[in-house]
Amino acid sequence: MSEETIASIQLPDPVQLIVSNSPHIRGGETISKIMVHVLVALAPAAAAAIWFFGFAALQVMVLCTVGCVAVEEIWNKCAGRKPTWKDGSAALTGLLLAMNLSAGAPWWICILGALLAIGLGKQIFGGLGFNPFNPALVARVALLIGFPQLMTSWVVPNPGNFAACDALTGATPLGASGEAVASLSNLFIGNVGGCLGETSALALLIGGFYLLIKKLIKWQVPAAFIGTVALISAVVHHFNPDLTQPALYHILAGGLLIGAFFMATDMVTSPMTANGALIFGFGCGLITSVIRIWGGYPEGVSFSILFMNALTPLIDRSTIGKPFGYIRIKKEKD
Repeated sequence: MSEETIASIQLPDPVQLIVSNSPHIRGGETISKIMVHVLVALAPAAAAAIWFFGFAALQVMVLCTVGCVAVEEIWNKCAGRKPTWKDGSAALTGLLLAMNLSAGAPWWICILGALLAIGLGKQIFGGLGFNPFNPALVARVALLIGFPQLMTSWVVPNPGNFAACDALTGATPLGASGEAVASLSNLFIGNVGGCLGETSALALLIGGFYLLIKKLIKWQVPAAFIGTVALISAVVHHFNPDLTQPALYHILAGGLLIGAFFMATDMVTSPMTANGALIFGFGCGLITSVIRIWGGYPEGVSFSILFMNALTPLIDRSTIGKPFGYIRIKKEKD
């Protein structure tokens, strides 16, 4: 480059330059906006739960949501932190927790679950963005271990009856056998027993597609998660029909859809890369299938997601790309 060319280059005035840390280009999304979108995506499933289980389902949702917000604000107060309820993360955790409980869950289970989700699953690690595990699933698994009989008793649905639910309990579709096995149409619509978020596959699919359209989740996670469960269950059912149900039954029943779209895709606890998301979803599907088919518990979605949450840092490290211009320096032998 000649001296004339160098002289013609106009450099900016250093005084007018703004030096800051990355990122230098920011999107319009905020934490509160993202949480609102996820809450909107959960609205169809919440409405379906109220339709099939009545105001008892609404009571569980309100108790869990209010409980999580209250626990977070009390924790912030004790820790000398600013209030965070406006970002919507605690409310979302509460609703997800409710979707993992039965309509017959007593009030104290909802409050205890809120304490476990926010305290043990989130705040103990430093708050939003630092939790390695999905808070709602931490609470569900803790409650399942502590109160197995209570957490595996399900209210029989009564569509359109908004009065208090009866004390009748029944098996979930995954735990049923013989004539008690639910039809695919009931599984798709939601007229089956189970957790509030494990009933209507149609409502969950609507919410899941909403998240995909808004590009708030990586499609690789639900695709790999659901695809792996479908493949394994289809192969096992083909060779041993008495051992497990067909693939479509496994997709529609239980917590696979809410887990694949709403919990395994958590931005904080899932891998950042596309390849990592595929590995993460495959691992979730594999563990879920093993527990469902050969384990002693009919459902394995919660356990599989928490296990893969623990592997997320390792998956990110293994799948992260090389920085632009990176050159590996070879060490010289002595």
